[in-house]
Amino acid sequence: MSLFGEPAATECSRAGCRAAAVWRIDWRNPKIHSDGRFKTWLACEEHREFLNGFLSSRGFPVEVSPLDSESRGPQESARSAG
Repeated sequence: MSLFGEPAATECSRAGCRAAAVWRIDWRNPKIHSDGRFKTWLACEEHREFLNGFLSSRGFPVEVSPLDSESRGPQESARSAG
């Protein structure tokens, strides 16, 4: 955990989970995000399907990929984590 209780950079984004993330979930809400703006959530193995399903059920475009140092999305420069 980092300062001020913020999650570590590679921690799962599921509320209450502190497991190491191994998946990257890139998504956007087309109602509020332009085509080039994505959000990124991180997921551990246990929560990958839950987080993907949560976003997909809302009709958001979602792309799931392994999280590793070589992995970069096609629009990396336009991504927003916040």
